Amino acid sequence: MIKLLGRNIIRLIVLVMVQILIVNNIQINEYFLPQFYILFILLLPFETPRWLLLVSAFTLGISVDLFTQTPGMHAAASVFMAFLRPWILEMSAPRDGYETGTFPRLYYYGFQWFLRYTVILVLAHHFVLFYIEIFRFTEFFSTLLRVLLSSLFSIILIMLSQYFIFRK
Repeated sequence: MIKLLGRNIIRLIVLVMVQILIVNNIQINEYFLPQFYILFILLLPFETPRWLLLVSAFTLGISVDLFTQTPGMHAAASVFMAFLRPWILEMSAPRDGYETGTFPRLYYYGFQWFLRYTVILVLAHHFVLFYIEIFRFTEFFSTLLRVLLSSLFSIILIMLSQYFIFRK
């Protein structure tokens, strides 16, 4: 348990630093804004209590907010994503349920399951993030395009990470 906690704290710090120092600098234009740091929420163990999931998401989001000077936007979007996660996991659970000792990763549940899980949560996160940022519906369709393209780019990065970084 202590080993798992330490690993997740290190993962949180590393993903925030990767987001701030690398990913935020690969912004192609205003429509491609990948958010790689949300991988932290996606990879938390199945057994994570809901309160800890929400607190972890808030900590993650507020950390990114502090570095990017976005007052609470990433925190709100991350908490919303963490709030939805248990229901998405329940909806996409295998017939026999999740095996004990496994994690929500491509390695354990396959490409199709992980892609569906990732797409739903990334779209939800990006939708909240970008609409909070713009905070009006006059630019609804341009913001929706931004949500879709940024989500696509984020999903590609997250899926690639499953093959290169988080193999097991």
